[in-house]
Amino acid sequence: MNKSLQNMITLSKKLKQQSSTGKKENEENKRISIRDKLLVKEVQEMEEHLPKTCKVNFEDPNTLHKFSLIITPEDGFWHGGKFKFTINIPDEYNILPPVVTCQTRIWHPNIDEEGEVCLSLLRQSSYDSLGWAPTRRLKDVIWGLNSLFADLLNFDDPLNVDAADHYSRNKESFKTKVKEYITMYATR
Repeated sequence: MNKSLQNMITLSKKLKQQSSTGKKENEENKRISIRDKLLVKEVQEMEEHLPKTCKVNFEDPNTLHKFSLIITPEDGFWHGGKFKFTINIPDEYNILPPVVTCQTRIWHPNIDEEGEVCLSLLRQSSYDSLGWAPTRRLKDVIWGLNSLFADLLNFDDPLNVDAADHYSRNKESFKTKVKEYITMYATR
């Protein structure tokens, strides 16, 4: 049986037990339950629509709101690398977007050296109206992160200005530096 399917079954049982006990919950626990109920459905949907370059891992089968994502691009500048992201879903999900951090050092215009990720749909509000909305789903986040290694590169409004400047000055040198980072940090 698929590990995350086991996660969903475990969490579903837990949620049913909580609701059948009839205990009065405070507002914080109620909010967490709403998030967890959403995640039971969304994790399944996310896994059904996972790009072939992505793999998710839930370290704790009872915790669907914290997981990691590994992206292994098949082509482009970052081909040959293995990039790990952590995804934390806040209690206020789906009003607030997930918090995503890149755990692998990378030379990328939209990911800085500390792992912060610049992706419109992860912003609470954005100027291009492509920011987070309660109608977004986890699968949208995964596909957006995956696209940072292909068609969503933004050299015009970068988070890592040095990487974007490097690209505009010398594309071959940029490509070489990307490969150096992959060799040092992204092949484990």
